[in-house]
Amino acid sequence: MLQATVASADFARMGAALAAAIVVVGAAMGISRIGSSALEAIARQPEAADGIRMSMIIIGALVEGVSLFAIIVCLLVAL
Repeated sequence: MLQATVASADFARMGAALAAAIVVVGAAMGISRIGSSALEAIARQPEAADGIRMSMIIIGALVEGVSLFAIIVCLLVAL
């Protein structure tokens, strides 16, 4: 009985670590896509650079906040 509990706890920790890794990769891909799209938009319309840059920073911060929240949830599940 105790052995099954230990094994299930290990699987929960491995699952939480895998989920945290997926969150980090997804956030990195999302932020890189935001950056590349913003640079493309600035190249097309240089006069709108200030607004595009501000929107890019806000969206990047929101993505970072959501990914940080998801990582904290994954760490709490692992405990």
